[in-house]
Amino acid sequence: MGEAEFVRVETSGHVATIRLDRPKMNALNRRVQEEIAEAARLVDADPDAHAVVVYGGERVFAAGADVKEMAVMSYAEMAVHSRALQDCFTAVARIGKPVIAAITGYALGGGCELALCADLRVAGESAKLGQPEITLGIIPGAGGTQRLPRLVGPARAKDLIFTGRHVSAAEALAIGLVDRVVPDEEVYPAALELAATFAGGPAAAIRAAKLAVDHGLETDLDTGLEIERLQFSGLFATEDAREGMTAFAEKRRPTFTGR
Repeated sequence: MGEAEFVRVETSGHVATIRLDRPKMNALNRRVQEEIAEAARLVDADPDAHAVVVYGGERVFAAGADVKEMAVMSYAEMAVHSRALQDCFTAVARIGKPVIAAITGYALGGGCELALCADLRVAGESAKLGQPEITLGIIPGAGGTQRLPRLVGPARAKDLIFTGRHVSAAEALAIGLVDRVVPDEEVYPAALELAATFAGGPAAAIRAAKLAVDHGLETDLDTGLEIERLQFSGLFATEDAREGMTAFAEKRRPTFTGR
């Protein structure tokens, strides 16, 4: 794909930031989607990155897919492209580390769907979220009809998807669409602070916990419990598990190495 043009990765203190920067509104065209997926793969594979923040800058998180690009696509073209579109967002959801979306301004359509791929969402007081695709005569195509109801429940998700209305930060917090609301200028620092709480933790255990929750939600309880059991048992092969339990017995703080 060559050098990234609109998405860059910045790492500081074991926290990696996936920074979207496509003026003016971070419209998610094909190039941006591909660069997001590549950034997700980079931070997932980076042992120095213990947690990840997805950030669109001070003005806007992401105002959705590039409508001008989509408007000229035929059914045949979109049938192919929609698979790539979903795969790009799924790459973010599959980062095996805590991922926090730092939401300023608008997170609409594909922008909201990108935020849904994070584990936690911090929003500014004036942020607006929503799935307005219905106003274009289409539906969400990058996970909105699937991840949104899993997060806020089917009735609330249908309300947002059927109407296409924008949700304030306060309402988003009330329905569980975001997890924390802070003053606009504090969004990125708050997300970094939250991400930093996971730095230095047992990386293999956190990855296992995320996988168990995410995969368990997609299946029946008995299968989910088996997923949990296998992940739980497997961690007993790690140095971190030995260190954690030894430190507990010795009444000291553990020092985890990610091994």
